[in-house]
Parts: sequence; structure tokens; C-alpha cells
Amino acid sequence: MSAETPAADGQFTLRRQQFRAWRGTRPFWAGLFVLLSGLPIAYFPYANLQIGHLTLAMATTAGAGSLIIGVLLVVLGVSLWFQKHVRVFAGVAAILLALVSIPVSNLGGFLIGFFLALVGGAMAVAWAPAPPPAGQLAAHATTGTGEAPGAMDHDTTVLRPVDGADQPNDLSGTNPANGANGRHSAG
Repeated sequence: MSAETPAADGQFTLRRQQFRAWRGTRPFWAGLFVLLSGLPIAYFPYANLQIGHLTLAMATTAGAGSLIIGVLLVVLGVSLWFQKHVRVFAGVAAILLALVSIPVSNLGGFLIGFFLALVGGAMAVAWAPAPPPAGQLAAHATTGTGEAPGAMDHDTTVLRPVDGADQPNDLSGTNPANGANGRHSAG
């Protein structure tokens, strides 16, 4: 069996299209930028740079703070992928963590993690779900003349009687006929 078989190509194309559809329903790129921003912020305070026989240790007293900021940014990036409803919170939190990382973590991971978190956070806040495709809209549309449905009353300022009763609807909850007697029930 060769690598150019139609089954293998079809399977790859199917998986790529499924990933593309999944990616299109959430702030994927914002999550990727926020996730990637946590890596340099958490790594650089613990890194040792070798220049010939010279070892340059960049460990700072705020190494634990840098690690916490980096891990939080990675978690926020993953949550943007799998919980798209927290996008505004995660975006604002990523921007705030990026700003805190400037004094805490070697200028925010030498400005690499700082800029990635700013861009990813801004993208997360600005992301909005796409409108449904036209095919789905047509399936939910009603076939009518554009008028209000027949069961609806065009004049909503006057309460109409229900079931042919002669009295108008009393929505105050104090009508003795409905047994409410001024007390409201929850269901």
C-alpha cells in the first residue's frame, strides 16, 4: 500500500476539515498566542545561558512569580480553546498578567511573552462567534408574509381576554379568582 492511496488522503482531508471547523468556532489564535506567551515568561528566569565556558544564570528572586504567571497564561490559553464562553475574562486576565510580568519576569520574558500575551488577550476580547451559515438560517426561517403570527395581538397596550372570558387578564397576582390573594408563587 502506498502513501498516495485515496483512503489515506481522504482520512487526512477529513481530519483537517474537522479541525478547521472546530478552530473556526472558538478564539483559536488568541488561545495559541496566550499559551505561547506563558512559555518564555516561565522559562527565562530559570534559564542558564552558556557562552563558551561562561555560564550566565538569569535566576531572579521573583522566579516563583514568573512561574505562576507563565502557568496561568498557559491555562488561560487552553481555556480559550475549550471554553470559549470565558473569552472576555481570559483575554483581560492575559493582558493584566502580561503587564504584571514586566517587573516580575525579566521584562515579561524579554518582551517576547509580554507582546504575545497582549496580542492574544486583545484577540480574545475582540473575538465574536461567526453568524450561522445561510443554509442554517434558511432552515430556521418561517415561510410567511413577514407579518406577525396570527396568535399574536398587534396592539400590546391593551390586555385581551383569555379563552373568551369577558374580563381582561389580571396579571397583578391579586385577583381572588386565581387564588393568589397577593402572594406570588414561583411556578
